[in-house]
Amino acid sequence: MEKFFDIRYEFDKEHVWNCIDRQIASGMPDYICVADGVVVNHVQRNPEYRQTVNHGMFAICDSGWVPLYLRWIYGIRRQQYCGPMIFKDIVSQGKHRMIFLGTDIQTLAALRFRLSRYNPLVMNMTFCELPFKSVDEFDYPEIAEMIEKDGASIIWIALGAPKQDYFMRRLKPYLKRGVMIGVGAAFNFYSGIEQRAPDWVIRLHLEFVYRIFQSPKKQLSRCVGILTCLPKMLWGEWRRKRLGYTV
Repeated sequence: MEKFFDIRYEFDKEHVWNCIDRQIASGMPDYICVADGVVVNHVQRNPEYRQTVNHGMFAICDSGWVPLYLRWIYGIRRQQYCGPMIFKDIVSQGKHRMIFLGTDIQTLAALRFRLSRYNPLVMNMTFCELPFKSVDEFDYPEIAEMIEKDGASIIWIALGAPKQDYFMRRLKPYLKRGVMIGVGAAFNFYSGIEQRAPDWVIRLHLEFVYRIFQSPKKQLSRCVGILTCLPKMLWGEWRRKRLGYTV
């Protein structure tokens, strides 16, 4: 793991998989945050949220821009490993029983059908809608009991950031085992409800532009927040390097 921009990252996807397997084998619950630009922005502004993101096993890098920043500042190469990637990888592996929590009934039904192409066992797994409410209003003991009865060891959470990360931290003390992973829009992408940007757009680091056209009001607000904190964030990391931090 490496710490950049106040986030504990794990960039190596095979190490991510191995850590998940070891955590499941340990019988202890934990969670992984998927750190996109929204998460990075909130981490810079909110100490409580920063603690929540770093309270889990680690975060994976959902942002295509963070590797560019690290190359500019440190001259190192790191790879993006975003929510849709880890979602497809682990579902396709077929190693663990999983439970899918979030969004709505229609999205979950489409998600179950489409994921069965990668892993037929998904058809017999649980897909559960979570009601629209604040993180303070969920019945965490009841949700944990449902997961325990289901027997799932991978718990996918799709509530969007930062809500899903607070949710996972609140739920963790009630779980007996399992790894939670907050994957945001991955449910929408793989259900077909929403289309992810084409590969060439992603390679050019312009996925945010594609998403602005899909949902202007929501995405523009997010972009403004990210851009306003970016100078201070980059300056802080550059200063960290100047003070002697090495990778």
